[in-house]
Amino acid sequence: LMNMRSRMKGVFWSGILPLFLWTLVSGQPSCPIDTNRTELQTPHEIPTKLTFNSAFMSPIVHSFLGSVQPNPFPKDLLIRMIKDTNFSMERVKEILKYEIGFLVCVAIGILYIVLMPLIGLIFACCRCCGNCGGRMQQKQTTNIHCKRRSFYLATFLITVLILAGNVCMFLSSTNTSETVMRSPTELTDILENVKGYLNTISKQIEQVESESNVTVDTVKSNLNGSLLGKLIQNGLKGPLDPALNSITEIAQVINSTSHELLKLNKTLELLKPKVDVLKANLSAVRQRINNTLHMPDCVNCTSQRPELDKLSLEGSLDFPDQNDMRSAVDEAINADVIGQANKGRDFFDSIPETVKNESSLNVQVALLQLETLKTKISGVTKDLPLDVLKTISAPLTDVQKSIKAFSPDIERSSKISRAVGLVLSCLILLVVICNFLGLLLGVAGQNSKDNPIERSGTSNCGGIFFMAGVGFSFLVSWIFMLVVLILFIVGGNTYTLVCKPCKCTFLHQSLPIIDTPGLIPGFNLSRSLNLNTNLNIANVYSDCQKNKPLWTTFHLNKIFDLNSKLNVSQYTHEIDQTFDGVQINIANITILSPKVKSQLNNFSNSASSMNFSNITQQINDVSGINLSSIAESLDILAGKQSNQAIKDELHGEAKDLRDIQTDITSNIMPLLLELNTTVKNLSVVASQITAAVKNVSQKVDYAQGVLNFKISQIVKTESRAFIDCQLKIFQTFIQWTNQTITERVGRCGPAAAAVDRSEELICKHLVESLNAFWLSLGWCMMFLIPSIIFSVKLAKYYRRMKYSDVYEPTSNLNYWKMANNHLLHKHIIKNDC
Repeated sequence: LMNMRSRMKGVFWSGILPLFLWTLVSGQPSCPIDTNRTELQTPHEIPTKLTFNSAFMSPIVHSFLGSVQPNPFPKDLLIRMIKDTNFSMERVKEILKYEIGFLVCVAIGILYIVLMPLIGLIFACCRCCGNCGGRMQQKQTTNIHCKRRSFYLATFLITVLILAGNVCMFLSSTNTSETVMRSPTELTDILENVKGYLNTISKQIEQVESESNVTVDTVKSNLNGSLLGKLIQNGLKGPLDPALNSITEIAQVINSTSHELLKLNKTLELLKPKVDVLKANLSAVRQRINNTLHMPDCVNCTSQRPELDKLSLEGSLDFPDQNDMRSAVDEAINADVIGQANKGRDFFDSIPETVKNESSLNVQVALLQLETLKTKISGVTKDLPLDVLKTISAPLTDVQKSIKAFSPDIERSSKISRAVGLVLSCLILLVVICNFLGLLLGVAGQNSKDNPIERSGTSNCGGIFFMAGVGFSFLVSWIFMLVVLILFIVGGNTYTLVCKPCKCTFLHQSLPIIDTPGLIPGFNLSRSLNLNTNLNIANVYSDCQKNKPLWTTFHLNKIFDLNSKLNVSQYTHEIDQTFDGVQINIANITILSPKVKSQLNNFSNSASSMNFSNITQQINDVSGINLSSIAESLDILAGKQSNQAIKDELHGEAKDLRDIQTDITSNIMPLLLELNTTVKNLSVVASQITAAVKNVSQKVDYAQGVLNFKISQIVKTESRAFIDCQLKIFQTFIQWTNQTITERVGRCGPAAAAVDRSEELICKHLVESLNAFWLSLGWCMMFLIPSIIFSVKLAKYYRRMKYSDVYEPTSNLNYWKMANNHLLHKHIIKNDC
């Protein structure tokens, strides 16, 4: 009993305690949770094709319109106008007060339209009557050249300014027509981006549902597979693998020992008959030499007698019996240690299948619960109140078709606007050309010393070009101003009411107007989207600008309890309970029986009792025999003999020794060398046997202790870790689903981008280029007035006059004489041109 207690205590300290310490050090393997989930699909955005700069005159236009209309956005006024269509005097006064800047400009434009042709008509009649510079006579004064240069410079600068406005007209007209031309494609792309965004939302929801299926299928595969068995297998691998490996190692040692013993016995079997013959021959020769040396006539034979002792092999090559070692090795081989190791490995490899069979009923129950859980999680995505988004794509497609149907008309309008802009630009350019030709020809043909009635034809033509430009200005300027007035009213108000200089002012100030209750009968954004939340367009747009998800933008948390929908604790608890009561019985196994251990101990004891040094010494003694030296001594002794018979006898005995030495060298020595190698190998193997057997005993006892006392605890621990891992997979997925739906699904930045892009198309490209056109045209019209004045003034300095005016700056007396002569002696010179 005391021995049994001592043995149990040894098993505990050698097996259970190391297992406990190993568990603390190694810890449980980490749960294999796959966190690399599929990235949510993002909508593909078609980039804009409007790459030209249509806002090159925006600062000037914005500054001008800011001065014309400094009033803030009339939110309250617009709401009252939309709600109440009956215009009272007070309402009209409010509108006129707000539009006072535009009204002033319109009044100026109307005055321009009315007065310009009227002044032109009066101017023409005046000139026909010889007034307003119509009389072809130029007074000669002291500062006439200074005036001409001043008028020339002023006309040149004004013409350059008109040309600059004309260039801006041409560019803005081109941009306007380009915008109109590309607007169908741009609008179609914007709607396509919105459709792509709406389709992406559905695909993102499908991805979440697909991830739930993958998660459930993964857990089902883990439960239905051999993962739990492998975890239990890994739990036993630490103590069991070293024991089985040590058994394999001791089996190799046993085989090596057996192999070397067989070689030893085989070599001894070959060596013993030859050694016996050698002993007999050597004994006979020794006896003969002894007889010869004791003959009375043998001279100096006494000195050779000590050499006879070297001719004896008695006691040499007397190897100890190997039967005990052979018997121990045979017992160890018959114990089939390799078979024991293979039996342990088969037990180890069968653990996954055993666990799978033992837990099959519980797995089937859990699989049914997982199917229910899979249906519940899939239903979460289907219950999300986003069905209205799927019905928006159809109207967008209809709008795209309508845009495509109207595209030919829009292209025609673009071509007409381009042609009108080009014609207007060319007409203004005609005035500029007349002015520049007048400036060029006037300077080219002008000579300050020429009499006004004798000016050259080139100079006269320059003056005529000035007058042609004036006449053309009077003819078309009022028509152009009418165009300016119309475009100014449309484009200016569109900018001030829709497109403020600060980006998205309209969206932040105008959108709240749409949200005003009762403004649009029957309109309610929440009801339109079939949502029971309080939504307004301004807040939705603001959230979309920040690229927030639909969960936040539509306030879905107020109508959809996602946490309760994703609450799978009931199902996971049932799965946990299902596996909590599972009983997995793994049959125990004895790694090495007591009989096998006893045989290994006998094998170890036999190996330690072998005396290999004695065998090695005998081999060295035989290898050290040198009969040739003794034969040489006999030959020398024979040369000293006078008795021929003794002499012949000694020579014969020396020859016999040499023959025996030759036999030892050729027949005995190879076997002795092989025997020596075998003994050395056997000695090396035998030196490892004791340590190997001790290692096997320790590791097998340790592993057997684990199997006897800890295998059930390992099964429970690994089963608990396995179930916790599967539940943790669900918890991680639920967290990912919650975070994905509330933070990532349907980020509405593309919707806000579509609105911004539409606003950019209308305001930045269309309205900006349109405003730039009327401002450039109005610029030219305003500068036509000083152009007319200075052109009329400058034309008189270049045209050929009909009447001469003589001026001699000598004295005051001569001045009055010349004035009187001038009044009395005027003559008419026929005009050449």
